[in-house]
Amino acid sequence: MSKSAAPRRLYTPRTSRISAPRVDPDAVGQFTESIARFFGTGRYLLLQTMVVVIWIALNMFALQLRWDPYPFILLNLAFSTQAAYAAPLILLAQNRQENRDRVALDEDRRRAAQTKADTEYLARELAALRLAIGEVPTRDYLRHELENLRTLLADMPATKPDGGPPVAADGAERRTKKPG
Repeated sequence: MSKSAAPRRLYTPRTSRISAPRVDPDAVGQFTESIARFFGTGRYLLLQTMVVVIWIALNMFALQLRWDPYPFILLNLAFSTQAAYAAPLILLAQNRQENRDRVALDEDRRRAAQTKADTEYLARELAALRLAIGEVPTRDYLRHELENLRTLLADMPATKPDGGPPVAADGAERRTKKPG
């Protein structure tokens, strides 16, 4: 080992001289979700069934086009490759959905806590209003008091505007004794 070369430390990672391509995680996630959605459709199943039927028919009956004889090893290899890629893509899509669900759940919890606080505030305000209304006269109480006032006014002698003798509620004049 030369004196100019510094010893390598195991805890320091080596930097790669090859620059890796920069990939947008959201773009990759959207792409994987679109593939996962397509794998779960009836259109995909129909398309795959048609490809398999055509593959088998050509390899069984077209003698000149037999590229994959009877045990259909190449077809099995194609399905294995498809499954090897489909499973991770579906898992990536599920992870993205799980992250979205987690964010939505956090938002729902925050909104529920805010709604609970608002409800408790409104309940306190409603209780305060009920206490305040308890001191306000009710309609029946006011009706009873007005009825008492009407009977008092009906029994009370009224005076004419010209200063004449008092008039009863039915309009008849009342004679008062003058002190003598």
